[in-house]
Amino acid sequence: MFEIESKDQDTIIINTKTTSIKFNLADETIDADLEVGKIVGPGEFEIGEVAIRGIAVGGDKTIYDAVMNNVHVGIIGGIEDATALDELGMSDILCTSSVRAVREIEPKLVIAMGNIDGMVMDLKVSARTEKKLKVKSLESLPATLEVVALA
Repeated sequence: MFEIESKDQDTIIINTKTTSIKFNLADETIDADLEVGKIVGPGEFEIGEVAIRGIAVGGDKTIYDAVMNNVHVGIIGGIEDATALDELGMSDILCTSSVRAVREIEPKLVIAMGNIDGMVMDLKVSARTEKKLKVKSLESLPATLEVVALA
C-alpha cells in the first residue's frame, strides 16, 4: 500500500511504509531526504521500494514513472509531448493537467494537477476530492477512468 498527496499543483508526494518521496515539477527535483541531497534530471533510481525512471523531455524538462507494488504512477504535469508520452508508456495512475495525455495514456485514475473543471468537462467524467489517495494494489484501482483532486 502507498499514499499519494499534493501540497500544490507542481508537487506530488508518494508515501510508502518506509519512504516519502517528493516530486517537484517546478524545479525538476526528487527529494527523499537522501544523504546525496535532491535528485535532479533524468535517470533511473531506486528509493526504498520505489523504482523511478526520469525521462528527459525537450532537453530541459523531466517527467517520471514511479513503480511500487506493480502500480505505475506517471508524474508529468502539463507535458503533452507525444514522444515523451510514448516513452513514459502505460501508467495506471497519471498525475497531470493535460487532457491530451489522459486520452493517449488511458490511465485508470487521474490526479488532476491544475484546472480540474476544464479536465472534467473535456473528459466527461466526474471528479472527487481527497486529502490523500490511498492505493492498496493494482486490483484496487477503478475499472473506469476516475479523476481525483488532492486538496
